[in-house]
Amino acid sequence: MSRSTNTETSATSAQPAHDGRSVRDPDRTRGEILDVATNEFATHGFAGARVDEIAARTRTTKRMIYYYFESKEGLFVAVLERAYGTIRRAEQSVDVEDLDPAAAIRRLAELTFDHHESHPDFIRLVSIENIHHGEHMTKSATLRNLNSPAIELIQRIIERGYASGAFRRPVQAIDLHVMISAFCVFRIANRHTFGAIFDHDLTDPALRDRYRRMLGDMVVGYLAGEPARV
Repeated sequence: MSRSTNTETSATSAQPAHDGRSVRDPDRTRGEILDVATNEFATHGFAGARVDEIAARTRTTKRMIYYYFESKEGLFVAVLERAYGTIRRAEQSVDVEDLDPAAAIRRLAELTFDHHESHPDFIRLVSIENIHHGEHMTKSATLRNLNSPAIELIQRIIERGYASGAFRRPVQAIDLHVMISAFCVFRIANRHTFGAIFDHDLTDPALRDRYRRMLGDMVVGYLAGEPARV
């Protein structure tokens, strides 16, 4: 994962190079840098990613990157913010308010399944940040505020389920989020080691519908089940 342990230093005093493209369209330039940086960090980790390589692949300069993001760490945090923001926006855009509670929570689980499958770099970035004990995320107010709407959406669904009688097992919204994420993340993050051990490809297209339906059944079945007796 890592190619080098050299730390890229900050250059907050840098100014953007007058290369025409960046002056005309800074948002596009920033987006292109984030696209390439996402792949670079996901492939090589935080320590191994090189800002020089990102600059070369975006046909810009390290000076320009530091102008937008201040440092290598600032760039990595921006990559994480965009990655998490993408799935949170998808969750907020899905229309589940008109669905019955069971269908709504199944739809949300399926959305997570689909997103993680189509964004493997997101899973790698999360794994890399866990290696660093979440130290970069804790410095971002944006990331701290991103997850509340997702939990609130789950809470609204399970409350409707309790009110209608569709759900009977008490559960915290955050714990249900853990259940959904655990299945979806494991399938992508561990597909290589799981395949090596069991000779079973978790991402085999022939198995996709089965696993997607299994996730929905697991979540709905858990919520609809009898509360555990103590």
